[in-house]
Amino acid sequence: MSLSTAEIAHVARLARLHLEPQELERMRTQVSAILDYINMLQEVDVAGVEATAQVSGLTSVLRSDQITGALTREEVLQNAPDQANGMFRVRAVFDE
Repeated sequence: MSLSTAEIAHVARLARLHLEPQELERMRTQVSAILDYINMLQEVDVAGVEATAQVSGLTSVLRSDQITGALTREEVLQNAPDQANGMFRVRAVFDE
C-alpha cells in the first residue's frame, strides 16, 4: 500500500509534527513498507490456530497479595521531616 506525501503530511499535521520535505518522503516510504507488511500478515491463514496471549507457558511468579495490619498515624508520621495536626507538612506548590 503506497501512501502519498499528502497523506503523510496530513497525519503529521494531526500528530502536530513538523516534517521537512525530505522527512515526509522518508516517512512515506517507511509507513508504506509497514502497511505492506501488515497486508502480508493479513493474508496468512490462521484458521484452526488457537488464540494465545502467552506462548512460553510461564506463569506468574509473584505472590498473592496478603492483607496485613495497617500502620497507625503516629507510626506513619514518626520519620516525617515536618508534620502539623497529624499530617505531613510540605512547602506550598502554588502561590496564592
